[in-house]
Amino acid sequence: MILLQEKFLFMLKQLRPVMVALSVMLMLPSLSFAQESNLGNWLIYIGSKKVNEKWNIHNEVQYRNYNAIGDLEQLLLRTGIGYNLTENNNNLLLGYGYILSQNYAANGRDKFDVNEHRIFQQFTTKQKLGRLGLSHRYRFEQRFVEDDFKMRFRYFLSLNIPLAKKEVENPKYYLSAYNEIFLNSKSSIFDRNRVYGGIGYKLNANTRIEAGYMNQFFESSSRDQFNLITFINF
Repeated sequence: MILLQEKFLFMLKQLRPVMVALSVMLMLPSLSFAQESNLGNWLIYIGSKKVNEKWNIHNEVQYRNYNAIGDLEQLLLRTGIGYNLTENNNNLLLGYGYILSQNYAANGRDKFDVNEHRIFQQFTTKQKLGRLGLSHRYRFEQRFVEDDFKMRFRYFLSLNIPLAKKEVENPKYYLSAYNEIFLNSKSSIFDRNRVYGGIGYKLNANTRIEAGYMNQFFESSSRDQFNLITFINF
């Protein structure tokens, strides 16, 4: 009996960081409602197909809702071909995206479609600082929004922290956080900024899932999203 109690206490100690992170995530939606900010939901799939040691194919689907689910805000389909400058650390990618946005009219009830075709170039570089994983992504976009043409620059910085002791070789749980800023090439330079925090679980060497909270703020407003993300490397 004493041995079982010791094992149970050890398991609780190992899961404590995960329980704390989940508690924070569950509290965030309540805080967002208190601040009178709309809470939406993003369902995201991100995949990468390795062609050989140098080349890879990126594919991505994002289904964004104004509410928990069912009120479509945006459908984003993105693909591209990448080239590794160095193994696993520095990648150049040329991509294309199609984005269908369903915006609300001024009356707040009717919706109308906005179609966008997007070409983008990006450079991603990864670093390790001890157990902390860092990723920098620089992306330049040419956006064809209906009859309008726009350009935008994005900088993305993400952190990945394993939730396990140093001696554990392949930890399953991890904390994830990122910040991404969007800058326009004309008119109002600042477009938006996204701040995200979440918890992830590695199913195997090629697949992981992640759930988190994101705040996206503009010049004079903000929106909150709960994100569910699946990453798959083929």
